[in-house]
Amino acid sequence: MKTDARAAGFSEVRLTRVNDHLQENYIDTGRIHGCQVLVARKGCPALFESYGLKDAERGLAIADDTIFRIYSMTKPITSIALMQLYERGLFQLNDPIHRVIPEWRNHRVYVSGEGASMKTEAAKVPMTFRHVLSHCSGLTYGNSPHPVDQEYQRLDVRRSDGETLNSFVQKLAAVPLRYQPGEKWLYSLATDVCGYLVEAMSGLPFDEYLQKYIFDPLDMTDTAFHVCPEKLDRFAANYQRRKDKTLKLIDAPEHSAYRHKPDFVSGGGGLTGTTRDYYRFCEMLRGGGQLDGVRIIGSRTLNLMTQNHLPRGYDLTEMAMGSFSETAYEGVGFGLGFAMTLGKVESGQVASGDYYWGGAASTIFWVDPLEEITVVFMTQLMPSATFNFRGQLKNIIYGAIED
Repeated sequence: MKTDARAAGFSEVRLTRVNDHLQENYIDTGRIHGCQVLVARKGCPALFESYGLKDAERGLAIADDTIFRIYSMTKPITSIALMQLYERGLFQLNDPIHRVIPEWRNHRVYVSGEGASMKTEAAKVPMTFRHVLSHCSGLTYGNSPHPVDQEYQRLDVRRSDGETLNSFVQKLAAVPLRYQPGEKWLYSLATDVCGYLVEAMSGLPFDEYLQKYIFDPLDMTDTAFHVCPEKLDRFAANYQRRKDKTLKLIDAPEHSAYRHKPDFVSGGGGLTGTTRDYYRFCEMLRGGGQLDGVRIIGSRTLNLMTQNHLPRGYDLTEMAMGSFSETAYEGVGFGLGFAMTLGKVESGQVASGDYYWGGAASTIFWVDPLEEITVVFMTQLMPSATFNFRGQLKNIIYGAIED
């Protein structure tokens, strides 16, 4: 990919600090084995660099076309897919989910206790499409010691082979909600529910819908829920940071479950893809919903999605339960599939008005409509909270703007 920092309005010298920072502080120190970053402004790529290895065990370097697990960076794609159906008039944001999943009509809400002695109450309002798109639904990830999460585990709610989107939502019908819909924010399985809603309302299998209405139109040729055999040599290994700060291989490409098409296509975290592919998705967002003359989502709909939908204009410090997510909370709001920076001072960030998300293997992206900046960062390190790549890269990138 051809890059031109000056044409994009950056100082070449100052933008190369990205290279120095990643190489000296992460690759040379062994904190990560490898990464890739793409910075663009006004549609002009300014920096596209690869550092280190995609597979340390085999000594393979990251290349331009390396395929990464993007995990929760799947969520914005799923959210765009669901809002395409909004544009077809198939639902309103305040419609109850039980219109599509009748079994959810009588969801109960946790009050106290656990197991057989658990006390619940009726939901004050039904869970809506807005709630599942903004993680204000009352659903959880089912992986904590809380009594509600113990019910997820008892009922074997999972996103793995043997499960389908339909069986998944049927199990969720029997799980009590963690809180009253709309009253809190909790990162959850809600976007996987969005994937089911796309499938149910469109009449297409979820993965086929994404291929037809997002991946093919955007020429995202390497984005999929599995890595086909002819592309496996491009697939990066995935690593986990041990307590002693060394790296442990947790998913080798040659043995990975991603080699096979899954039974459960996870709209919340199942996709793999390249930096180039995700850049095209982000450039579509920066372009107000279109790229290269192809419209994916209406500009007004996208504007609605990237507004803060938390009640009373709150930020996440006032709404969030728990600390597990892909964002800091101070000065940050949440819309329909995206977090956004509400204020520079409150967030301690040099920019505001950008929207973004990340993935469990420390991948990140953001789009800044005001500065016309798109950034995609890929690596394969779990957990994602290990290093603040977004904050560090933001400081360097915005500090390099010249015009």
